[in-house]
Amino acid sequence: MASIEKTARGLSLVTGASSGIGAAIVEKLVAEGWKVIAAARRVDRLAALGARLGSRCQPIALDITDRDSVSTLVSRLPEDWRAIGVLINNAGHDIGGRATFDHQAVDDMLSTIETNVVGMMRVTHAIVPLMLGRQDGHVVNIGSNAATAAYAGGTAYVASKFAVNGFSKVLRLDYLGKIRVTQILPGLVRTEFAEVRNSGDKAKADAFYASYAGCLRPEDVANCVAFAIDQPPHVNIAELLVLPSL
Repeated sequence: MASIEKTARGLSLVTGASSGIGAAIVEKLVAEGWKVIAAARRVDRLAALGARLGSRCQPIALDITDRDSVSTLVSRLPEDWRAIGVLINNAGHDIGGRATFDHQAVDDMLSTIETNVVGMMRVTHAIVPLMLGRQDGHVVNIGSNAATAAYAGGTAYVASKFAVNGFSKVLRLDYLGKIRVTQILPGLVRTEFAEVRNSGDKAKADAFYASYAGCLRPEDVANCVAFAIDQPPHVNIAELLVLPSL
């Protein structure tokens, strides 16, 4: 594999980069000297992020549930932003979740699977060949501790994160010695996630987070990503389970 300098201060792609964990990862990596492609659907937020972070951040519109959006991703990037060395699959949601299975709309559950699993696989499938061409790369999947400990009311979301867990394990084995694969499994992180889950009901989201003794911050997850991708080539942080201390 290549030296750590080739991969660890090169070019990375972060999905779901317009807010929360994704935006925090972009900010962290830019601060550490990376060039970062910030990809998401909300282009207004991406533009603001890019304006704040400067020339080392390249915003790009990306809907990971749209086949054409993903298939044209690399070709829509400037030539000098195409040699992606690190992919961070962060985009995800739980719209309509935290309810028993019979009270969740089928379309909401399928949307969760389409984004959290199918979209992640679609983006990875588009980027991995670039890494294999260089025999060097790193894929980081933002999973969840829900992949190790199911909870009531999480049918679709838990299923999606179990899938991310399995996908990450097999991907690492498929590309031993060529591409490193890391899965970050955070516990509860306070972001807009619960608000989106509840169709924009901020009061309900705030009450949800307040019901827990403690929450992680997006920066905590970003720090874990930076740690994992900054290891020497012979080290693969396969999994990081990160929980609030309270």
